[in-house]
Amino acid sequence: MEHMSPRLRAFLSEPIGEKYVAWVDGISHELAINLVAKGFDKAYILLGQFLLMHKDEVEFQKWLISCCGATECEAQESSHCLKEWCSCFL
Repeated sequence: MEHMSPRLRAFLSEPIGEKYVAWVDGISHELAINLVAKGFDKAYILLGQFLLMHKDEVEFQKWLISCCGATECEAQESSHCLKEWCSCFL
């Protein structure tokens, strides 16, 4: 099994529930502010965007970078987090 950051492990440890978007691994404080400003205040709303993109990590990363100001690293980590969550719970 690949190494998981403590933040990713914590996110994957339970259902998404009402977690704030900042709980998603890879989402920095600044990116969370940008996401909230665009209506993505909860992790499940960001997950919904990921699912609308058919769990396509590359497309989701492009969207996160172009529309929300994510860095490439943030986009990769957050898409990986959501993909892993889907693997565990869907």
